Amino acid sequence: MKNKKLLKVLATGLTVAAILTGCGSNEPSSADAKADGAGSDVEVRIVKVAYDQASKPMSWLDENGKPTGYDVELMKLVDEKLPEYEFEYVGTTSDDLLIGVQQGKYQVGVKNAFFTEERTKSFIYPKEFLGLSSTGLVLKKENENIKTLSDFASAGFSLAPIAANNAQYTVVDEYNKANPDNQVKLEAGDTFSVDVVQWVNEGRVDGGVIIEGSFEKQVIAEDGPYHNLVNDVVYNEFAVIKTWPLFNKKEQGFADAYDEAIKKIKEEKKPNELSTQFYGRDLFEVLDKVEE
Repeated sequence: MKNKKLLKVLATGLTVAAILTGCGSNEPSSADAKADGAGSDVEVRIVKVAYDQASKPMSWLDENGKPTGYDVELMKLVDEKLPEYEFEYVGTTSDDLLIGVQQGKYQVGVKNAFFTEERTKSFIYPKEFLGLSSTGLVLKKENENIKTLSDFASAGFSLAPIAANNAQYTVVDEYNKANPDNQVKLEAGDTFSVDVVQWVNEGRVDGGVIIEGSFEKQVIAEDGPYHNLVNDVVYNEFAVIKTWPLFNKKEQGFADAYDEAIKKIKEEKKPNELSTQFYGRDLFEVLDKVEE
């Protein structure tokens, strides 16, 4: 009985000591520090930002195991503009990101996501896009003179199938609608994407639509699965596609706050700087030319 009383006294003493230690700490949490910087009356909400950790240069883990990339670094700037939120970054796979955001495991996710009508049923798209993705044609070296969709159509070339719910399909479809007399032969595929590099190399099609990041990862990178074709195929950019963060359906307020923050960041030209840093050039200049 005496032993139980002694243990109870010791436990109480340790609890009080822990509380006093916490009160006297000189190392506030990131959320506390953010609240202090914006005024003590600001209630900070921690939100989970999922990112595809194997999608360089948009998002990946650096050599120190820290999240980085265009999408991640831009979201960090958004976080700085929102004192009422504290972003917690969670690296995951593309599939888990989509499922996790839809189920509310994550409040928002970034994965170089394009806009599709189908996804609006599962996610909130904000008003302001996050970034840009270079899109182009992968062709055999002998056809590198084909620079645009107009060139491709005029040559009568065959295009690798694209899933109808893919934003790349929309880009080609919109070109066809605007150019009824010089259309690209567009075929909707059964899957989201086909192995366009291999299809072009094998001669199954004359060309395919691919994003620059995928081409660099598959062909340009020394460890890419098709690096052996680096001198046989080329990538010719013809457009840039806007990319978006995907918000959980219950996070309209968060999405609205993001919109206000990203507008200010765009005015400061920070996305242009990050584009140059991570893509080697300012893709927003390409967008301006396309929209003119």
